[in-house]
Amino acid sequence: MSASEVELLDNELDADLRATVRSYLAERCSSADVVKAYDGDSSLTPVLWKGLAGELGLAGLLIPEPHGGAGASAREAAVVLEELGRAVAPVPFLSSAVVATSVLLAGPTEKGVELLGGLAAGERTAALVVPLQTMTAQPLEPVETEVRSVAGALEADTLLVPVSTPEGIEIRAIPADRATITPVSSLDMTRRLADVTLDPAAGEVVVAAEHGAEGVRSALLAGAALMASEQVGVAQWCLTTTVEYLKVRRQFGRIVGGYQALKHRLADLYTSVEGAGAAARYAAGALALGDAEETAIATHVAAAFCGDLAVTAAEEAVQLHGGIGMTWEHPAHLYLKRAKADQIAYGLPGLHRDRLGTVVDI
Repeated sequence: MSASEVELLDNELDADLRATVRSYLAERCSSADVVKAYDGDSSLTPVLWKGLAGELGLAGLLIPEPHGGAGASAREAAVVLEELGRAVAPVPFLSSAVVATSVLLAGPTEKGVELLGGLAAGERTAALVVPLQTMTAQPLEPVETEVRSVAGALEADTLLVPVSTPEGIEIRAIPADRATITPVSSLDMTRRLADVTLDPAAGEVVVAAEHGAEGVRSALLAGAALMASEQVGVAQWCLTTTVEYLKVRRQFGRIVGGYQALKHRLADLYTSVEGAGAAARYAAGALALGDAEETAIATHVAAAFCGDLAVTAAEEAVQLHGGIGMTWEHPAHLYLKRAKADQIAYGLPGLHRDRLGTVVDI
């Protein structure tokens, strides 16, 4: 695959999807609603996810049409994640519609196909039971086991558990109500984590051992590749909001944005955000085209760059908003928390740089 085969600009379908998701979130996911999650009110999540999954059909975006899904690609999923990042939407799209779905698509059994149909219809939500920060398959032994810091477990009704067997890694599905799911304090309360205790032997096989290891590996890579788009959405919101604020904020009788030093900082941030957008879209495009080697390279580049850039953009937003940026009332803290939490998800930027060096043999 050559770089010229990956389209970095929105086509008509992407633009329509972006407009639809952005409009939906603008009406139903205000920052005032999101911040309630930090006071223990998670009521927005099920309502918002029901609309996105059922009304808009986003839960089945990556699921082929024969299984009841939309048959779309990683490109479209990346567009959705950019918009979810812009709104710091507290929904399990990444954990269920991307990571868990990617595991099942590796080679579903009859039960796996049934589960895919439920996911596509928005009737079920799944989570892969691995720590959010991992990039490597960590299969469990077929005995009662605890897994810490699992993303999406609190919202899922089905848990996908990688289990080590003599034949390889099976993926077993366990109803969430048959596991003990304990919420943990999370930096980003819009993507809550939980410790999960369960009995892997009690689950039904949804991906056979011959496909399980590759399924988990590809799902975690897809998670890292597409999370970069979410990080770009976070950074874009921070940049746009900060620029708008500095264009109207007055200090000592003049517009703050007129100071040359701030213009330089914003120009640097703008070029970095644009570069991150290109890296994230290239990773999504490579994933959509199915070139394994190019996907690995593009994913590690995007994850390493976008993870740090989103944090930088959020920090700049907080600082350049001055006193108001430090308050609970202003939404900047939501984006800083999402950026910091995303930075460690599916591998730290440093780990991706190390993996990139290995892939390209340097």
